[in-house]
Amino acid sequence: MTMALLKHLGSMLSLMSGCVGGLMALAAPARGQDGGDGLSVTGTVRLRYEAIGGQARTGFNQSDQLVNLRTTLKAEYSEGALRVGVELYDSRVWGEDAGSPVSTSEVNAIEPVQAYVAADFADAFGRGTMLTMTAGRMMLNLGSRRLVAADDYRNTTNGYTGLRADVVAPRGWKATAIYVLPQQRRPDDREGLRETRVRLDREGFDLVLWGGQVSRARILGQATAELTYFHLGERDAPGRPTRDRSLDTLGGRVIREPHPDRIDYEVEALYQTGHASVSAAAAAARQRVSATFFHADMGYSFSGPWKPRLSVEFDRASGDRRGGRFGRFDTLFGMRRADLAPSGIYNSVGRANIMTAGIRLEAAPDKRLDWFAVYRPMWLAAKDDSFSSTNVRDSTGRSGRFAGHQIEARLRYWIVPARLRFEFDGVLLAKGRFLRDAPNAPPGNWTRYGSLNLSANF
Repeated sequence: MTMALLKHLGSMLSLMSGCVGGLMALAAPARGQDGGDGLSVTGTVRLRYEAIGGQARTGFNQSDQLVNLRTTLKAEYSEGALRVGVELYDSRVWGEDAGSPVSTSEVNAIEPVQAYVAADFADAFGRGTMLTMTAGRMMLNLGSRRLVAADDYRNTTNGYTGLRADVVAPRGWKATAIYVLPQQRRPDDREGLRETRVRLDREGFDLVLWGGQVSRARILGQATAELTYFHLGERDAPGRPTRDRSLDTLGGRVIREPHPDRIDYEVEALYQTGHASVSAAAAAARQRVSATFFHADMGYSFSGPWKPRLSVEFDRASGDRRGGRFGRFDTLFGMRRADLAPSGIYNSVGRANIMTAGIRLEAAPDKRLDWFAVYRPMWLAAKDDSFSSTNVRDSTGRSGRFAGHQIEARLRYWIVPARLRFEFDGVLLAKGRFLRDAPNAPPGNWTRYGSLNLSANF
């Protein structure tokens, strides 16, 4: 890291250490029920300082720093098979200026992301089956979470309003179906974000997501197989021009979970079709969509006190090419951190126009400490489209395909077990030819990102 970046990180360490006492006080157990019927109240507070030097994305400060604070409070009342819950998210940032990449991914003040009613129905489809119905505002984490997720690394999360049905059946069968209106975070204007105005998120039938997943355990030895289909429908609304996406995403996944002294693996393939406008302009031409995504990884977990796991992985998300059809894969509402890189003010690597292999080492030496490190070289899947999430593009294709080498690491330590945790995240990106030579590439050969986090649970 550069001395300037280290200075920024160090200056915030003293500020964050001063907050530890307050966070530990918040981390005291909340009053309420520990289980069974009745009222339970839980919450979290996460304080983050993040800094970047040599920003790889276009249009933002070359060097930047932000302080993020995310507070959540959830209350749920259970009575037999019935549950009623409400969860508030309050997400704020400090230290931004006109060139900081601050959006609704960072700011969303006092928002009821969840407000739901859920009920269980035993033997709804025969003996041994269980149906769970959920209605209202909710968070969703489905399957691999590459298409539908409630992002956790990001300062804000994804919320959905509508209906969800979950079915569990004998012989390892499970199914989930949803019909939801994804919540459109507000405010989304520069002034409203800068002033952290409180405005209820919007949902409407101009943005609809429906579909589901079916899975069966032990279909291939110890592996689980899963089939996925989701439809996203989008159209313009007053004050909100869109690309009028109508996307059908279907695919399958096979996964064998990690276990000591055993090989594990995961393979997922997705195909996306439909249509979308070339821009958000009202008269923009419409294009057919044909896009793909593929993920594969294989690992081995060693027994022993450190519980190390070594794995190799591969990801490819298609980009747009000349020829009439739109080929850039749309990850919908999926997470990125588990596969590729942190979001935050780094946010350069996502599931679009990328081909990358990686080698990952992770370990948990004890119950309080865990860490991982990943190295991955990265290429463009389509050389005349913008690379991943950077908006760096060479429409002639003359800057080549190689984007660079990325090294990522994370370390987490429970200061107070189950109550207060410290986390460090770091990324070092050695820019390849494309990110150095493309016409709109930001200057510099390196991108350095780091974040320090304190999280309290109560």
